[in-house]
Amino acid sequence: MFVDAITVAVSAVVAVLLVLYLGPVLGARDFYHGTLFRGNSLAWHLAILAGFIVALLAASQSLKLYKPPYLSGFLHEQRLSMQACLLAGLLLMGSLYLIHSVRVPRIVVLVTLLLATVSLSLRRLVYRILLHRRFERGIDTRNVLIVGTGPVAHALRRQLERTRHLGYSFKGFVAIRSGEDGKGLGVEDVAGDLKALFPLVRQHFVDEILVAARCDGAALREMVEEARACDVDLRVVPDNYDGVTSWSKSIEYIGQFPTIPLHQGRVSELGLLLKRMFDVVFCALGVVALAPLYLVIALLIKLDSPGPVFYASDRIGKKGRAFRCFKFRTMVRDAEQRQADLMYMNERDGVLFKVSNDPRVTRVGRLLRKYSLDELPQFFNVLRGEMSLVGPRPPLASEVKQYKLGHLRRLNVLPGITGLWQVEARHDPSFDSYVSWDMAYIEDWSIWLDMKIMVRTVGVVLSGTGT
Repeated sequence: MFVDAITVAVSAVVAVLLVLYLGPVLGARDFYHGTLFRGNSLAWHLAILAGFIVALLAASQSLKLYKPPYLSGFLHEQRLSMQACLLAGLLLMGSLYLIHSVRVPRIVVLVTLLLATVSLSLRRLVYRILLHRRFERGIDTRNVLIVGTGPVAHALRRQLERTRHLGYSFKGFVAIRSGEDGKGLGVEDVAGDLKALFPLVRQHFVDEILVAARCDGAALREMVEEARACDVDLRVVPDNYDGVTSWSKSIEYIGQFPTIPLHQGRVSELGLLLKRMFDVVFCALGVVALAPLYLVIALLIKLDSPGPVFYASDRIGKKGRAFRCFKFRTMVRDAEQRQADLMYMNERDGVLFKVSNDPRVTRVGRLLRKYSLDELPQFFNVLRGEMSLVGPRPPLASEVKQYKLGHLRRLNVLPGITGLWQVEARHDPSFDSYVSWDMAYIEDWSIWLDMKIMVRTVGVVLSGTGT
């Protein structure tokens, strides 16, 4: 909605410059000095534009243009986009006629409508292309389990795997009854039965459950309740149910399959957008502003001990995806090989490993760790979309292998450079405490909470309590 509003506003400005002025440079100067609004109110013109934008957003919302793009085809989306522009344009021209306004030239209105229609269509086309490219790389895909092992379930799986731009990643079938493997399906395709459905949801970071087989009403209602508790989407293929349409009036297509959503998870899209915008702006400015410090640290590391400046380790991020996490090197080159010899010095319990006076840490490394300067290269991980400024710390793969099922919820969000645990219980050796703080952050997340954690992180870093 925000991008659409900006697009329409820019289209209106371009239309004014094209129609009323000879050239863009002269036009911009005259526009600034108020030539267009001589004798008229600038606020009045802005109010007309704001009304048009609101009408367009309302029309787009009513036509479900802000639904996820994988639920509609490209041509259908383009048709609805043009329909929304036409409807908002008719409302604008009708309003100008009813108030007998002659202040806005009709040619400006028509050019604005034309430019807005073309630019919005192009915007959606570009967004869809970029989204499909991310899907091809396995980024932002939706993990899905299919309940059922019959022909409908099999056909639905083929649809998801052949149509990659839908953005689904198939994680397995769930049998209605234990021991059922389905006709034409291998046993390895069946992840479990209905009793194991929601443990499988947590294990595979499932975003959506598609019910493609008939099950009794009590089992379906139980699935809806569990889906609400786990905050995942639940859809059914309506061919298998006669009375299910009374639960939901909307039918949404996944490829060629009609589905009825029985529950849709809560996603704070505006909050996540603001969080990502803050991450990108803060880290981009941080990299530029701290560039001299990066160079000084790199030089000190090189002079202090042999080895590379940066240390990159494989970490586990959102939904269990592995990525390369960057830090300034603070240890000797063979630190990983020597860790087994230091296990008796471990000061943490559970799956964590930490030694206060680790003999592998270099002199410069000890200083970097004290003030958390070794974490600065992770700004690049944030810019790449692998991490956020605030979130649970990214674990090692060896740690994740020791997680219990409940611990996997830490991986439902992007990992962060700092987090609630770092500012509340940084030196608490308990792994359970570590997990509980991360769970509390995930449950109570808000932009305001991120701001408070960032402010408190500054105090923790300046106090020099890192080890």
